Amino acid sequence: MADHTIRAMTWNLWWRFGPHWRDRQAGIRATLDGVRPDVLALQEVWAGDGTSQADELAEALGMHAVFASPSYPPPGADPDTADWADIDLGIAVLSRWPILDSEALVMPARHRDWDPVALCVRADHPAGPLPIIGACLDYGVPYTDDRIAQGAFLADLATQPRLDGPCPVLLLGDLNAAATSPVLRAVGDVLTDAWVAGGGTPDAVTLPSTHPSAPLEAGPQMIDQRIDHIFFRPGREDQHVRVEAVRLAGDPVGGVHPSDHRAVVADLRWHG
Repeated sequence: MADHTIRAMTWNLWWRFGPHWRDRQAGIRATLDGVRPDVLALQEVWAGDGTSQADELAEALGMHAVFASPSYPPPGADPDTADWADIDLGIAVLSRWPILDSEALVMPARHRDWDPVALCVRADHPAGPLPIIGACLDYGVPYTDDRIAQGAFLADLATQPRLDGPCPVLLLGDLNAAATSPVLRAVGDVLTDAWVAGGGTPDAVTLPSTHPSAPLEAGPQMIDQRIDHIFFRPGREDQHVRVEAVRLAGDPVGGVHPSDHRAVVADLRWHG
């Protein structure tokens, strides 16, 4: 029985926030060129003027893209920042294989005046339809009731029988919580943390305080924690999934940080 593989990656691209956002784009592209993921979930993605960051990256990388909004946080609204005017902020899923279908699903959010979405995409992997869920959860610690509800929403979505099949189900995103947080308890109950399964170092950090523009106001639940994640489950009872390697990506390129987050990369192999 043949084995199948996939390289999955998730990365928060920091929208157009921070100083000199245009200077970061070359580093984002160089990082993705180096990693060459098969599937990629992106958060804080910009869209406007008839295009999106996801579409531009997909074209450059030879991939297929789906973008959806709204997401977290709200886009910048400074009237003196021309590059922010009429620019949306959302999430995206990119795949090296054609996208069979996609759905933007509204997550629970009682404390916000917009309806954040998660993306559920099926890609045309050689083994069969590959389900990919991309998401970004609420970062507001005072709204942890919503954060827990959103974690439970993703756990329920990822375990729906309609996603069963010849490929594992992937959940990728900036989930704004450590894997051991109550926010992700429901996710951890039914999905496997690829970082742990792949032998990743326990003290890995994806939102480091050492970044020159680190959002220190986010507090200890976010800062210097691994809050960006790849989770998975087998698509069938007899399917055996192994995480062959995990790593972080997103080092400075030419002295410029591509994002304030580090990316997470996992290589998975399965059969059955």
